[in-house]
Amino acid sequence: MDARLKSLFVMPAAMISAALVVLALVMILAGGHDRYAWLGVLVANAVLPLFLAWLMLGKTSRSSEYLPFLLLVSGIGPVLVAWEVFEEGVAGWPVLIPALVGTALLAAYIFWYSRFGRQASESLAVGKILPSFELASADGAIFRSADLHGSPAVLIFYRGNWCPLCMAQIREVADRYNELESLGASVVLISPQDAGHSRRLAEQYGLSFRFLVDAGNSLATTLGIAIRNGVPVGVPGGYAADTVMPTVIAVNSGGTIVYSDQTDNYRVRPEPDIFIAILRRAGAFSK
Repeated sequence: MDARLKSLFVMPAAMISAALVVLALVMILAGGHDRYAWLGVLVANAVLPLFLAWLMLGKTSRSSEYLPFLLLVSGIGPVLVAWEVFEEGVAGWPVLIPALVGTALLAAYIFWYSRFGRQASESLAVGKILPSFELASADGAIFRSADLHGSPAVLIFYRGNWCPLCMAQIREVADRYNELESLGASVVLISPQDAGHSRRLAEQYGLSFRFLVDAGNSLATTLGIAIRNGVPVGVPGGYAADTVMPTVIAVNSGGTIVYSDQTDNYRVRPEPDIFIAILRRAGAFSK
């Protein structure tokens, strides 16, 4: 999948909405007869930048798929403007344009930007044997998938340190570290970001997770979960443009895939309880 258009969307969309919020505030404070119409512009445009700011705080690893409440709130904006224009007659119809822009950008983010349009990778389907691979770890050591044989494992393909949802997801799994360790499960985290970024992440947690570097996105490409030009333009840190679709795989001690989450929406990710419960049910953990 090539996400070049999406990589060009999110930063400008947030900036446009934020700029229209500022404009609306200026017009409201000016105290004109059309101030309630500009309040509608404010409501329509504030939702997207505020939601993205909330995601950037890294407090959550998932959200609902369609964000209906946010759509409802943003949609109130154009309705309020339309009322002021066509019923009250205290504002000109051009004020409706920035309100519609704000709601349209939010809708594009939810229904287009957030989705991958992915086809599930057959090689990562439940019941298949985990494909063999060899990658370098963050510290430069070579890791082979065969090293997992004899114990269950959870493999998380994540986009990189730049992705707050990915970081929250890793933190969420780290919070279950003692439980996973007591059950004999390994946690393998795979990203196309360079070793320096992965090493900093490994040092941050100080756990026995395996942080692997998929140089050139070669493994993700082989598995059919790579995204070309998937890193948003404007993300700081010197990340390469290509990334990976968020994917969670759980295998039993024989290397058979017993759980495969290949989300089609980067904001929708599995709770750790789900794959832990499936591993238990599959008899992946030694008694």
